[in-house]
Amino acid sequence: MTYKDCTLSIVVPCFNEEATLETCIDRILGIGSADVKLEILIVDDCSSDKSLEIAKALGEKHPEVQSLKHEVNSGKGAALHTGFAAATGDFVAIQDADLEYDPQELLTLLEPLRDGSADVVLGSRYRSGKKQRVLYFWHTIGNKLLTLLSNMFTNLYLTDMETCYKVFTRELIQSIDLVETRFGFEPEVVAKIADKNARVFEIGISYTGRTYEEGKKIHFRDALRAAYCIFHYNAFKANWFVQFSIYFVIGGLSAVANLFIFWVLAQPLHQAIEHATVTAYLAAALINYLLCIVFLFRHNARWSTFTELILYIAVVAIGGFIDVYSTVLLVEAGFALVPAKALASVILFFANFLMRKYMVFPEKNGSQA
Repeated sequence: MTYKDCTLSIVVPCFNEEATLETCIDRILGIGSADVKLEILIVDDCSSDKSLEIAKALGEKHPEVQSLKHEVNSGKGAALHTGFAAATGDFVAIQDADLEYDPQELLTLLEPLRDGSADVVLGSRYRSGKKQRVLYFWHTIGNKLLTLLSNMFTNLYLTDMETCYKVFTRELIQSIDLVETRFGFEPEVVAKIADKNARVFEIGISYTGRTYEEGKKIHFRDALRAAYCIFHYNAFKANWFVQFSIYFVIGGLSAVANLFIFWVLAQPLHQAIEHATVTAYLAAALINYLLCIVFLFRHNARWSTFTELILYIAVVAIGGFIDVYSTVLLVEAGFALVPAKALASVILFFANFLMRKYMVFPEKNGSQA
Protein backbone atom coordinates (compact mmCIF):
# COMPACT_ATOMS: atom_id res chain seq x y z
CA MET A 1 0.00 0.00 0.00
CA THR A 2 1.33 3.45 -0.94
CA TYR A 3 0.52 6.70 0.83
CA LYS A 4 0.23 9.94 -1.14
CA ASP A 5 -1.05 11.58 2.04
CA CYS A 6 -0.31 10.25 5.53
CA THR A 7 -0.24 11.12 9.19
CA LEU A 8 3.01 10.71 11.09
CA SER A 9 2.74 10.22 14.85
CA ILE A 10 5.95 11.36 16.54
CA VAL A 11 6.50 10.18 20.12
CA VAL A 12 8.73 12.50 22.14
CA PRO A 13 9.82 10.93 25.46
CA CYS A 14 10.73 13.72 27.83
CA PHE A 15 12.45 13.83 31.20
CA ASN A 16 13.83 17.17 32.44
CA GLU A 17 14.26 18.67 28.98
CA GLU A 18 13.01 22.20 29.66
CA ALA A 19 16.08 23.70 27.95
CA THR A 20 15.43 22.03 24.59
CA LEU A 21 11.82 20.83 24.45
CA GLU A 22 10.24 23.91 22.85
CA THR A 23 12.98 24.16 20.22
CA CYS A 24 12.61 20.44 19.49
CA ILE A 25 8.85 20.72 18.96
CA ASP A 26 9.28 23.80 16.76
CA ARG A 27 11.67 21.81 14.57
CA ILE A 28 9.23 18.91 14.37
CA LEU A 29 6.36 21.23 13.43
CA GLY A 30 8.50 22.47 10.58
CA ILE A 31 8.32 19.13 8.75
CA GLY A 32 4.53 19.10 8.53
CA SER A 33 2.94 19.64 5.14
CA ALA A 34 -0.26 19.10 3.20
CA ASP A 35 0.69 15.49 2.47
CA VAL A 36 2.40 14.69 5.79
CA LYS A 37 0.17 15.64 8.69
CA LEU A 38 1.63 15.44 12.18
CA GLU A 39 0.52 14.05 15.52
CA ILE A 40 3.10 14.96 18.15
CA LEU A 41 2.86 13.04 21.44
CA ILE A 42 5.03 14.47 24.21
CA VAL A 43 5.24 11.93 27.04
CA ASP A 44 6.57 13.58 30.19
CA ASP A 45 8.17 10.97 32.43
CA CYS A 46 7.52 12.78 35.74
CA SER A 47 9.99 15.59 35.11
CA SER A 48 11.11 17.66 38.08
CA ASP A 49 11.68 20.79 35.97
CA LYS A 50 9.22 22.78 33.81
CA SER A 51 9.05 20.26 30.97
CA LEU A 52 5.41 19.32 31.60
CA GLU A 53 4.34 22.98 31.78
CA ILE A 54 6.10 23.63 28.47
CA ALA A 55 4.48 20.55 26.91
CA LYS A 56 1.01 21.67 28.01
CA ALA A 57 1.60 25.18 26.70
CA LEU A 58 2.72 23.77 23.35
CA GLY A 59 -0.43 21.65 23.24
CA GLU A 60 -2.60 24.71 23.78
CA LYS A 61 -0.76 26.59 21.05
CA HIS A 62 -0.54 23.83 18.44
CA PRO A 63 -3.43 21.41 17.74
CA GLU A 64 -0.94 18.81 16.48
CA VAL A 65 0.65 18.53 19.94
CA GLN A 66 -0.66 16.37 22.78
CA SER A 67 0.94 16.11 26.20
CA LEU A 68 0.82 12.89 28.19
CA LYS A 69 2.36 12.34 31.60
CA HIS A 70 3.59 9.69 33.98
CA GLU A 71 2.88 10.13 37.66
CA VAL A 72 6.05 8.20 38.49
CA ASN A 73 9.37 8.32 36.65
CA SER A 74 9.42 5.04 34.71
CA GLY A 75 12.12 5.37 32.05
CA LYS A 76 12.40 6.22 28.36
CA GLY A 77 11.07 2.84 27.26
CA ALA A 78 7.96 3.25 29.39
CA ALA A 79 7.38 6.71 27.90
CA LEU A 80 7.60 5.18 24.42
CA HIS A 81 5.10 2.46 25.37
CA THR A 82 2.64 5.18 26.42
CA GLY A 83 3.19 7.15 23.22
CA PHE A 84 2.87 4.13 20.93
CA ALA A 85 -0.41 3.13 22.55
CA ALA A 86 -1.84 6.64 22.04
CA ALA A 87 -0.66 7.04 18.42
CA THR A 88 -3.31 7.17 15.68
CA GLY A 89 -1.22 8.03 12.61
CA ASP A 90 -0.32 5.82 9.68
CA PHE A 91 3.31 5.76 10.83
CA VAL A 92 4.99 6.20 14.20
CA ALA A 93 8.41 7.76 14.79
CA ILE A 94 10.59 8.38 17.83
CA GLN A 95 12.15 11.80 18.45
CA ASP A 96 14.26 12.53 21.52
CA ALA A 97 13.78 16.02 22.95
CA ASP A 98 17.51 16.78 23.22
CA LEU A 99 18.21 18.15 19.68
CA GLU A 100 20.70 15.37 18.82
CA TYR A 101 18.64 14.36 15.77
CA ASP A 102 17.27 16.56 12.97
CA PRO A 103 13.49 16.05 12.43
CA GLN A 104 13.86 17.04 8.76
CA GLU A 105 15.48 13.67 8.19
CA LEU A 106 12.34 11.87 9.36
CA LEU A 107 10.87 12.75 5.96
CA THR A 108 13.65 10.80 4.27
CA LEU A 109 13.14 7.84 6.61
CA LEU A 110 9.43 8.00 5.85
CA GLU A 111 9.84 7.43 2.10
CA PRO A 112 10.24 3.60 2.10
CA LEU A 113 7.21 3.38 4.39
CA ARG A 114 5.06 5.64 2.23
CA ASP A 115 5.86 3.73 -0.95
CA GLY A 116 4.99 0.44 0.77
CA SER A 117 8.42 -1.18 0.57
CA ALA A 118 9.23 -1.13 4.32
CA ASP A 119 7.61 -1.86 7.66
CA VAL A 120 10.27 -0.11 9.72
CA VAL A 121 13.11 2.28 8.84
CA LEU A 122 16.10 2.99 11.07
CA GLY A 123 18.27 6.07 10.83
CA SER A 124 21.95 5.12 11.03
CA ARG A 125 24.57 7.46 12.43
CA TYR A 126 27.27 5.24 10.94
CA ARG A 127 25.97 4.83 7.38
CA SER A 128 25.91 8.50 6.37
CA GLY A 129 28.35 11.03 5.04
CA LYS A 130 26.46 13.73 6.89
CA LYS A 131 27.64 15.87 9.75
CA GLN A 132 28.49 14.10 13.00
CA ARG A 133 29.59 15.77 16.21
CA VAL A 134 32.73 13.99 17.44
CA LEU A 135 32.40 12.92 21.06
CA TYR A 136 33.09 9.78 23.10
CA PHE A 137 35.28 7.03 21.57
CA TRP A 138 34.27 4.27 23.98
CA HIS A 139 30.62 5.21 23.71
CA THR A 140 30.84 4.72 19.94
CA ILE A 141 32.73 1.43 20.30
CA GLY A 142 30.09 0.24 22.77
CA ASN A 143 27.30 1.07 20.32
CA LYS A 144 29.02 -0.81 17.51
CA LEU A 145 29.71 -3.87 19.68
CA LEU A 146 26.09 -3.99 20.81
CA THR A 147 24.97 -3.67 17.19
CA LEU A 148 27.30 -6.51 16.18
CA LEU A 149 25.99 -8.73 18.98
CA SER A 150 22.39 -7.92 18.06
CA ASN A 151 23.08 -8.69 14.39
CA MET A 152 24.53 -12.09 15.32
CA PHE A 153 21.25 -13.05 16.93
CA THR A 154 18.67 -11.35 14.68
CA ASN A 155 20.52 -11.99 11.40
CA LEU A 156 19.78 -8.38 10.43
CA TYR A 157 22.74 -6.47 9.01
CA LEU A 158 22.30 -3.16 10.84
CA THR A 159 24.98 -0.56 11.42
CA ASP A 160 23.26 1.27 14.28
CA MET A 161 20.87 -0.81 16.38
CA GLU A 162 20.97 1.78 19.20
CA THR A 163 19.78 4.70 17.07
CA CYS A 164 16.92 6.81 18.38
CA TYR A 165 15.45 7.27 14.92
CA LYS A 166 13.13 4.35 14.26
CA VAL A 167 9.99 4.82 12.17
CA PHE A 168 7.34 2.09 12.06
CA THR A 169 3.99 1.39 10.52
CA ARG A 170 1.53 1.91 13.33
CA GLU A 171 0.14 -1.60 12.88
CA LEU A 172 3.59 -3.09 13.41
CA ILE A 173 4.63 -1.19 16.52
CA GLN A 174 1.25 -1.56 18.18
CA SER A 175 1.32 -5.30 17.54
CA ILE A 176 4.54 -5.76 19.53
CA ASP A 177 4.33 -6.55 23.24
CA LEU A 178 7.08 -4.33 24.65
CA VAL A 179 8.54 -4.89 28.12
CA GLU A 180 11.71 -2.83 28.59
CA THR A 181 11.15 0.48 30.37
CA ARG A 182 14.60 2.02 29.98
CA PHE A 183 17.24 1.92 27.25
CA GLY A 184 16.76 -1.83 26.84
CA PHE A 185 13.94 -0.80 24.51
CA GLU A 186 16.31 -0.58 21.53
CA PRO A 187 17.58 -4.20 21.45
CA GLU A 188 14.16 -5.49 22.51
CA VAL A 189 12.26 -3.80 19.68
CA VAL A 190 14.88 -4.83 17.09
CA ALA A 191 14.67 -8.45 18.31
CA LYS A 192 10.89 -8.48 18.10
CA ILE A 193 10.87 -6.79 14.70
CA ALA A 194 13.22 -9.48 13.42
CA ASP A 195 11.01 -12.16 14.94
CA LYS A 196 8.06 -10.80 12.95
CA ASN A 197 10.08 -10.92 9.72
CA ALA A 198 9.34 -7.22 9.20
CA ARG A 199 10.85 -5.46 6.19
CA VAL A 200 13.63 -3.34 7.63
CA PHE A 201 15.42 -0.48 5.90
CA GLU A 202 18.33 1.62 7.17
CA ILE A 203 19.12 5.16 5.98
CA GLY A 204 22.05 7.39 6.96
CA ILE A 205 21.33 10.40 9.16
CA SER A 206 23.28 13.23 10.77
CA TYR A 207 23.90 13.35 14.49
CA THR A 208 24.74 16.17 16.87
CA GLY A 209 25.38 14.38 20.14
CA ARG A 210 25.53 16.08 23.49
CA THR A 211 27.87 15.61 26.43
CA TYR A 212 26.93 14.41 29.88
CA GLU A 213 27.37 17.98 31.07
CA GLU A 214 24.79 19.01 28.47
CA GLY A 215 22.30 16.45 29.77
CA LYS A 216 23.08 13.08 28.15
CA LYS A 217 21.48 10.39 30.31
CA ILE A 218 22.69 6.98 29.06
CA HIS A 219 25.34 5.27 31.23
CA PHE A 220 27.47 2.13 31.35
CA ARG A 221 24.80 0.21 33.26
CA ASP A 222 22.46 0.83 30.32
CA ALA A 223 24.99 -0.80 27.99
CA LEU A 224 25.06 -3.83 30.29
CA ARG A 225 21.26 -3.96 30.25
CA ALA A 226 21.28 -3.70 26.45
CA ALA A 227 23.68 -6.66 26.22
CA TYR A 228 21.45 -8.66 28.57
CA CYS A 229 18.39 -7.78 26.46
CA ILE A 230 20.09 -8.99 23.29
CA PHE A 231 20.52 -12.41 24.92
CA HIS A 232 17.16 -12.36 26.66
CA TYR A 233 15.01 -11.52 23.62
CA ASN A 234 16.97 -13.41 20.96
CA ALA A 235 18.67 -16.51 22.37
CA PHE A 236 15.63 -18.77 22.51
CA LYS A 237 15.00 -18.33 18.76
CA ALA A 238 18.59 -18.13 17.54
CA ASN A 239 20.03 -20.69 15.15
CA TRP A 240 21.59 -23.96 16.37
CA PHE A 241 25.18 -22.66 16.25
CA VAL A 242 24.43 -19.50 18.25
CA GLN A 243 22.41 -21.44 20.83
CA PHE A 244 25.22 -23.94 21.18
CA SER A 245 27.75 -21.11 21.59
CA ILE A 246 25.70 -19.62 24.42
CA TYR A 247 25.20 -22.99 26.00
CA PHE A 248 28.93 -23.57 25.72
CA VAL A 249 29.40 -20.62 28.10
CA ILE A 250 26.50 -21.64 30.36
CA GLY A 251 27.51 -25.30 30.35
CA GLY A 252 31.12 -24.33 30.91
CA LEU A 253 30.24 -22.27 33.99
CA SER A 254 28.10 -25.12 35.30
CA ALA A 255 30.84 -27.65 34.60
CA VAL A 256 33.39 -25.55 36.49
CA ALA A 257 30.99 -25.33 39.43
CA ASN A 258 30.36 -29.07 39.21
CA LEU A 259 34.07 -29.88 39.18
CA PHE A 260 34.95 -27.47 41.97
CA ILE A 261 32.21 -28.70 44.32
CA PHE A 262 33.16 -32.30 43.57
CA TRP A 263 36.82 -31.56 44.36
CA VAL A 264 35.85 -29.86 47.65
CA LEU A 265 33.71 -32.80 48.74
CA ALA A 266 35.60 -35.79 47.37
CA GLN A 267 39.13 -35.00 48.54
CA PRO A 268 39.23 -33.18 51.90
CA LEU A 269 36.11 -34.82 53.32
CA HIS A 270 36.74 -38.23 51.78
CA GLN A 271 33.09 -38.71 50.96
CA ALA A 272 32.11 -41.61 48.73
CA ILE A 273 32.55 -40.74 45.08
CA GLU A 274 28.86 -41.31 44.41
CA HIS A 275 27.76 -38.89 47.17
CA ALA A 276 30.21 -36.18 46.13
CA THR A 277 29.24 -36.56 42.49
CA VAL A 278 25.50 -36.32 43.16
CA THR A 279 25.85 -33.26 45.41
CA ALA A 280 28.11 -31.43 42.94
CA TYR A 281 25.88 -32.34 40.03
CA LEU A 282 22.68 -31.08 41.69
CA ALA A 283 24.33 -27.75 42.59
CA ALA A 284 25.62 -27.36 39.03
CA ALA A 285 22.23 -28.37 37.60
CA LEU A 286 20.57 -25.56 39.56
CA ILE A 287 23.07 -23.03 38.18
CA ASN A 288 22.60 -24.43 34.68
CA TYR A 289 18.81 -24.28 34.92
CA LEU A 290 18.76 -20.65 36.05
CA LEU A 291 21.16 -19.56 33.32
CA CYS A 292 19.30 -21.51 30.64
CA ILE A 293 15.94 -20.04 31.61
CA VAL A 294 17.16 -16.48 32.05
CA PHE A 295 19.45 -16.25 29.03
CA LEU A 296 18.71 -19.04 26.59
CA PHE A 297 15.25 -20.54 26.27
CA ARG A 298 13.19 -18.29 28.62
CA HIS A 299 10.31 -20.73 29.28
CA ASN A 300 9.52 -20.82 25.56
CA ALA A 301 8.82 -24.53 25.59
CA ARG A 302 6.11 -26.17 23.54
CA TRP A 303 4.76 -27.58 26.77
CA SER A 304 2.90 -26.13 29.73
CA THR A 305 5.07 -24.82 32.54
CA PHE A 306 4.31 -27.92 34.64
CA THR A 307 5.19 -30.32 31.82
CA GLU A 308 8.31 -28.29 31.06
CA LEU A 309 9.40 -28.60 34.70
CA ILE A 310 8.74 -32.36 34.78
CA LEU A 311 10.76 -32.83 31.59
CA TYR A 312 13.57 -30.71 32.98
CA ILE A 313 13.65 -32.82 36.15
CA ALA A 314 13.81 -35.91 33.92
CA VAL A 315 16.72 -34.38 32.01
CA VAL A 316 18.48 -33.63 35.31
CA ALA A 317 17.93 -37.21 36.46
CA ILE A 318 19.24 -38.66 33.19
CA GLY A 319 22.15 -36.25 33.27
CA GLY A 320 22.88 -37.20 36.85
CA PHE A 321 22.95 -40.85 35.91
CA ILE A 322 25.36 -40.09 33.05
CA ASP A 323 27.54 -37.92 35.30
CA VAL A 324 27.74 -40.35 38.24
CA TYR A 325 28.32 -43.53 36.29
CA SER A 326 30.67 -41.95 33.78
CA THR A 327 32.78 -40.70 36.70
CA VAL A 328 32.71 -44.05 38.52
CA LEU A 329 33.52 -46.04 35.39
CA LEU A 330 36.41 -43.73 34.49
CA VAL A 331 37.84 -43.97 38.03
CA GLU A 332 37.53 -47.76 37.92
CA ALA A 333 39.31 -47.65 34.56
CA GLY A 334 42.29 -46.03 36.23
CA PHE A 335 41.68 -42.29 35.84
CA ALA A 336 42.43 -39.98 38.77
CA LEU A 337 39.42 -38.34 40.44
CA VAL A 338 39.59 -34.86 38.90
CA PRO A 339 40.45 -35.97 35.32
CA ALA A 340 37.67 -38.57 35.50
CA LYS A 341 35.22 -35.96 36.67
CA ALA A 342 36.37 -33.48 34.01
CA LEU A 343 35.91 -36.02 31.20
CA ALA A 344 32.51 -37.02 32.56
CA SER A 345 31.56 -33.31 32.58
CA VAL A 346 32.42 -33.03 28.88
CA ILE A 347 30.19 -36.01 28.09
CA LEU A 348 27.46 -34.50 30.25
CA PHE A 349 27.78 -31.12 28.54
CA PHE A 350 26.85 -32.46 25.11
CA ALA A 351 24.14 -34.72 26.51
CA ASN A 352 22.63 -31.80 28.44
CA PHE A 353 22.53 -29.50 25.45
CA LEU A 354 20.83 -32.07 23.25
CA MET A 355 18.29 -33.06 25.90
CA ARG A 356 17.42 -29.46 26.76
CA LYS A 357 17.07 -28.42 23.13
CA TYR A 358 15.14 -31.41 21.80
CA MET A 359 13.23 -32.61 24.89
CA VAL A 360 12.51 -29.61 27.09
CA PHE A 361 12.64 -26.77 24.57
CA PRO A 362 11.91 -28.27 21.14
CA GLU A 363 11.02 -26.16 18.11
CA LYS A 364 7.66 -24.45 18.44
CA ASN A 365 5.55 -23.18 15.57
CA GLY A 366 8.38 -23.58 13.12
CA SER A 367 10.92 -21.48 15.07
CA GLN A 368 13.39 -22.14 17.80
CA ALA A 369 11.42 -22.32 21.05
